[in-house]
Amino acid sequence: MQEFVAGLVGGVASVVVGHPLDTVKTRLQAGQGYGNTLKCVLTVYRNESVSGFFKGMSFPLASVGIYSSVVFGVYSKTQRLVTQLRLGDPGAAPSHADMTVASVVAGLTSVAIGTPVELVKIRLQMQTQRYDKGSVKLKSTAPGSPVYRGPIHCFRTILQKEGIAGVYRGTVAMLLRDVPGYYTYFIPYTMFCDWITPDGSVSPNAFSIWMAGGVAGAVSWAVCTPMDVVKSRIQADGVYLNQYKGTLDCMVQSYQKEGLKVFFRGLMVNTLRGFPSSAAMFLGYECSLKAMKRWQTETNP
Repeated sequence: MQEFVAGLVGGVASVVVGHPLDTVKTRLQAGQGYGNTLKCVLTVYRNESVSGFFKGMSFPLASVGIYSSVVFGVYSKTQRLVTQLRLGDPGAAPSHADMTVASVVAGLTSVAIGTPVELVKIRLQMQTQRYDKGSVKLKSTAPGSPVYRGPIHCFRTILQKEGIAGVYRGTVAMLLRDVPGYYTYFIPYTMFCDWITPDGSVSPNAFSIWMAGGVAGAVSWAVCTPMDVVKSRIQADGVYLNQYKGTLDCMVQSYQKEGLKVFFRGLMVNTLRGFPSSAAMFLGYECSLKAMKRWQTETNP
């Protein structure tokens, strides 16, 4: 239970720190007319002020905490289970293979519970961005006009119009993003944290956790960016138009129109966002976990 609670704290911290850059990343990957990162930031600010960077934040703030809680909890429990099956001791130091299995299970879990969260967040982030009217088949709502009144209305509208399949739009792309993504998230964190922790320390200090978490986040998002582009485009599709038939079709259309470079759109902002967001995530997770264990020791000597 402690890992789940700590994951909740880390998830909330991550959303607060990383959401503004997440909005910029989504606009760059799935929108039109934003150009480079700096131009995107200036455009969003000029057209929507500071509040534009926080579009769609309420739903992730309320749900990503639970989402991160489950992912971190599943990772920790799976790692201990695999270690126990292999060595007979759940408290033994996990091997690279143990962490790999736990990362894959965490990635699969994240897709199952995180796809609707990502979908709603992206729909809210994208519903006021610009479209070239001559290049899309428009729905009844004009581009630039709000479609959804908020996260609950967004989720209910998607469910009513598209059913469960609509709620889980982009699942394949998210699966291809998150399974390798969590492998390059948890394992680099563990390795880098061990490397920078001073010899003789029982546990890593706050700086080691912050630095290792940031590096792990930057590495993970750099690896995930190509499939993150595809996922963002598929999930943004449907606000004003229906352009893609699936993951492969999105990849083919994107490549034909914009070349190989399209899959690296948002790489810089993803990497920049990944460092502080993941640093906050791991710091919140580890510090709250230590605090709970300390409290448990003091109350149950």
